[in-house]
Amino acid sequence: PAYRAIRRDGVLQVSRPETEWLSTGWNGGRCTADYAYNVSVPEGWERTDLGAYVDERLERAGFDPTAADATGPALLTGVDIDDACGARCGPVTAYATAGVSNPAALPMEPEASIDSDGVMGDAAEADLEHGRGTVNVIVGTTRALAPGALANLIAVVAEAKAATLLAETGFPGTTTDAVVVGHDPTGQPADFSGSGTEVGAATRACVRDALREALRVHYTDSDVTCPESVSDAVYGVSTDTQAELFRPPAADEAVEPES
Repeated sequence: PAYRAIRRDGVLQVSRPETEWLSTGWNGGRCTADYAYNVSVPEGWERTDLGAYVDERLERAGFDPTAADATGPALLTGVDIDDACGARCGPVTAYATAGVSNPAALPMEPEASIDSDGVMGDAAEADLEHGRGTVNVIVGTTRALAPGALANLIAVVAEAKAATLLAETGFPGTTTDAVVVGHDPTGQPADFSGSGTEVGAATRACVRDALREALRVHYTDSDVTCPESVSDAVYGVSTDTQAELFRPPAADEAVEPES
């Protein structure tokens, strides 16, 4: 594949020279680097110095974290990196790891009423980071995407991830999912990346197929069990609160906000 990968000592390294990456994970945003990483953390892991921890893990795995071209995005997962799976289609390559011990359900008919501050009160925020879950996806394309197209590719990946997880597990995601997308600034230009474009369609196919295989490897080929509901999961949350609905007024109906 155009974006090659290697697994070593709990680290997945995805590589292509001078790739521009956009990450939703820890220390995310845009950067240009030859590599992106997915790092498996052990059960009971409680480190908070994430930068130092990632550097330690890369060095232990034989990847030089101090090299100028090595400072790419890094995702963290509770899933064994040996369960990582890849898929390629046209100008796109995707790699996924998937565990659903911390599902995030979104019922369409929530039972709870609107609370005072409009926020979810189902679980303590600190509890959402635990468990051997997380769905991490790294996607790269050989096309040179316009700035908006690269940002939109995050949405394309998230949509494909949610659709696949709903079909396979009944949950649209977990409490700690993250996505990294990358493109080749020297490649053939592409102004758009929606599902009707070559890049978008290939991304949807890659994410679906890599994620389904990652779930199969993680659950079918091991003694790990996928939870059937949030209550069956070790960790998880259901967004049962309701938001207050309103319609924006027309310009001639607008009123000045209260001071």
